[in-house]
Amino acid sequence: MSTGDIPSRAVMPLRDCLPDIGRGLWALEDTRRRTMETLAGLAEETLDWIPPVEGNTISTLLYHLAAIELDYLYADVLQAPEPWPAVVMRLFPLDVRDAQGQLTPVRTMRLADHIERLDLVRLQLQETIRAMSLEEYRRPRDVVAHHITPEWVVHHLSQHEAEHRGHIALVRSWAEGTIPPQ
Repeated sequence: MSTGDIPSRAVMPLRDCLPDIGRGLWALEDTRRRTMETLAGLAEETLDWIPPVEGNTISTLLYHLAAIELDYLYADVLQAPEPWPAVVMRLFPLDVRDAQGQLTPVRTMRLADHIERLDLVRLQLQETIRAMSLEEYRRPRDVVAHHITPEWVVHHLSQHEAEHRGHIALVRSWAEGTIPPQ
């Protein structure tokens, strides 16, 4: 096996931004790549399969991932006083949470629509973060209950998506019968 055939396990900062920012964005993209691998070959009907425990569908979890990423971008990083722009509002016809604070059940959306939503939100986040100076990337923003930096947002979104990717993989395994529900 030549060296070119061996998968790389090194962080490679994304181009067109400062190296520290590029490393954070690389981690975010590596997380997304692994999420897409988890979704590869997923049957459309599996998106809406309701698990017997922790009743969120894969569709609900994908919608949640995109909505939370967008919210961190606009509410925390940009501290935008206005609601999300109309171009992204059309992708989020449902509130992410219901009146009881639970994730709103999302059904009958195609996987391609979820991926389009995730890609659009990620592009906006990346464009915003890439354009920042290192000082701006690390500058704390005051929000209601805490201080938050774009650097922490990038870290947190990687972790958030990885945690939900595990949940998605579990629900998929139950739905496909590769592991029985408990």
